Amino acid sequence: MSGELERDYTVGEEIGRGRYGVVSRCHATGTGQCFAVKSIEKRLIQDDAVDSQCLRNEAKLMQVVSGHPNVVGFFDVYEDDEFLHVVLEYCGGGDLFERISTRPVFAESEARRVMLPLMEAIAHCHHHGVAHRDIKPDNILFNSYSELKLADFGSAECFGNGGLMSGIVGTPYYVSPEVIAGRDYNETVDVWSAGVILYIMLAGIPPFYGESAKEIFEAVLRANLRFPRSVFSSVSAEAKDLLRRMLCKDVSRRFSADQVLRHPWMTSGGDSRGVVLLA
Repeated sequence: MSGELERDYTVGEEIGRGRYGVVSRCHATGTGQCFAVKSIEKRLIQDDAVDSQCLRNEAKLMQVVSGHPNVVGFFDVYEDDEFLHVVLEYCGGGDLFERISTRPVFAESEARRVMLPLMEAIAHCHHHGVAHRDIKPDNILFNSYSELKLADFGSAECFGNGGLMSGIVGTPYYVSPEVIAGRDYNETVDVWSAGVILYIMLAGIPPFYGESAKEIFEAVLRANLRFPRSVFSSVSAEAKDLLRRMLCKDVSRRFSADQVLRHPWMTSGGDSRGVVLLA
């Protein structure tokens, strides 16, 4: 453990574990305020230049986008011979994956209370030239006040002014067709992923399904968007229209994050103030 980290924070119990390290609860030495520290074991990434660069970029890009009320806060970074430690805002309210897992479908008003702060966070990142590239329910956290926080920028990339990105990153079900196809792509890959989340919340099933990662990718590449009557009979025309515009295979016609926020379905429910009132 970094001596400088231990000087400034008291590191407590593990609260999460990933491919390259652990996330622990910690408290500031001076104030006792609670934070989370993501400790990345450097030896696990040193043989993979791509992953190593992504993880080092994470701290840099989080400094760029941190400060928005719906992006997890970044506070400190420490490095020693063995670890890279990133101190982040502590979110003790679980994640969206847990909330989706406990309910079959969301009412449109409930889904809107998730989508508004999520799209605000994505638009904020895009305005700062950062694409998240791994939008999924597991990376959408909540604090103790149920305020939504976009987290885990380990796959994020800076795209600058209209620049394109490359590289296959993301998660089956949520990754966009152009990423799977190996083409260069823009920041609207995040809009596609958010559209998948909206579809799952409203339908209880993913829009593009397969029994294996290969089958999922094939379904995503076909991008045959359907609205089965058995699950969409009570979903509004406005919601389905927004889904068509977010899950649009033609990137030139796919909505931007700002366009999603201006869509009538998004603006019809009033101000959520970023609070998701789901039990």
